[in-house]
Amino acid sequence: MSEHAETHIVSPKTYLVVYLSLLFFTALTVKAAFWDMGILNPIVALAIACIKAVIVILYFMHIRYSSKLVRMTVAAGFFTFLVLITMTLSDYISRAWGQW
Repeated sequence: MSEHAETHIVSPKTYLVVYLSLLFFTALTVKAAFWDMGILNPIVALAIACIKAVIVILYFMHIRYSSKLVRMTVAAGFFTFLVLITMTLSDYISRAWGQW
């Protein structure tokens, strides 16, 4: 029995697709920053950032090729992050309710 986990070699084509998708979402972030969506601006920006974070976690941290236990641990951490962001955004959005 080996001491180390099995390694997976990712092809350069996969890294190119990941790179291009991150460039696309970065351009989308810049485009969204100049587009006035009112109260939805931070929500859209955080949604795009979460998508980019998932791509980085899956491919650059090699979670996509890890065991189910590692995937579950990362998913639990990401779920906790989403809960905290949702609570923060609900506070941010509800602050304007008392001003009308």
